[in-house]
Amino acid sequence: MKKLPPYSEEFLSQIYFVRGQRVMLDMDLAEVYGTTTKRLNEQVRRNIKRFPPEFVFQLTEVEFDDLRSQIATSSWGGRRYLPYVFTEHGAVMAASVLNTEAAVQASIFVVKAVTA
Repeated sequence: MKKLPPYSEEFLSQIYFVRGQRVMLDMDLAEVYGTTTKRLNEQVRRNIKRFPPEFVFQLTEVEFDDLRSQIATSSWGGRRYLPYVFTEHGAVMAASVLNTEAAVQASIFVVKAVTA
């Protein structure tokens, strides 16, 4: 797992505003939790009752295009599906369904950073 100092610029740059909420992309949250995006989204689907729409939602084409144009990064290429985004509540819930030491520690970090 990539360790980031609390409130680092790199971590804070991974928090976006979508639909009036602070959110993190599934791929960024998976990296923080030391897992793959596929595994993170798989666990969300398997535990869907724990993830109401105010915790996690899938971006629309327009929202995804807007984020890509703002960030200007090529690392998003090759996705078959539109990404999911997680609010701070969704990030904490994701840690509980992943249930790894890295996820537990990262969830504490995520909540502190996202709610700062």
